[in-house]
Amino acid sequence: MSSDEADVLDGIGDLIFQEPSDYYPPPKPATFESKTLQTGEALRLRLVGHNPLWGHHLWNGAQVVTDYLYDHARDLVHGRTILELGAGAGLPSIAAAIWGAKQVVVTDYPDEDLVENMRMNIDAAKDVLPRSADIGAKGHVWGASTEPLLSCLKPGWCGFDTLILADLLFNHSQHAALVSTIQSTLIHLPHARALVFFTPYTPWKFDKDMAFFDLARKGGFRVVKVVEQIMDKVMFKDDRGDELLRRTVFGYELSHEHTGSQ
Repeated sequence: MSSDEADVLDGIGDLIFQEPSDYYPPPKPATFESKTLQTGEALRLRLVGHNPLWGHHLWNGAQVVTDYLYDHARDLVHGRTILELGAGAGLPSIAAAIWGAKQVVVTDYPDEDLVENMRMNIDAAKDVLPRSADIGAKGHVWGASTEPLLSCLKPGWCGFDTLILADLLFNHSQHAALVSTIQSTLIHLPHARALVFFTPYTPWKFDKDMAFFDLARKGGFRVVKVVEQIMDKVMFKDDRGDELLRRTVFGYELSHEHTGSQ
């Protein structure tokens, strides 16, 4: 076969195996959720149209941990440095910035759409954020180096006062990575807390969700249950399994077993 004949066949093959322009469905458009905070600020949160990392939902855990931050703002928010992991829309982080956090870093997997979406939500809240608010978004892979996160802090500050993890525990294979990130970002002081709130959306794997806390204890954390709240309805009505569990948000505080002085 001559090179000219091969080129012709290659061209025919490209035509045969090339998908038509409408072969793939168009990307789903972004959706929006409205949330009014306890202090009256109205937020309009943008959610990515669809994402394999589930950033296209406003999760129950994020809403309940936001309420918890408000109820305990004096200890967890006012003047504190805050880091959120797997933030999605970033509701609790934006609320914390409104309620007087010293600095807030909002993170999710370093997917361009997810990170840009967090930035868009921060920008959309600028009218209700205090002028002094210090809040920014970054990509972060759990278990990876946390130096880029710690470098966001002001000089001399070696960790965050409050960590937020809302509805992340269904990622069972990532539990060790999450614990590692908490270990290296939660400041070693008595007031520091990591808030881990979740719903067992797959109730038959509830024990696997809870295994996270065994890893946390082995990693040097004290674990205290602080919330058990039943929501009005399930998030995914067609899912199977115990409906009451699928409506329940559990909240835990993690703190270092051994800490330095305040």
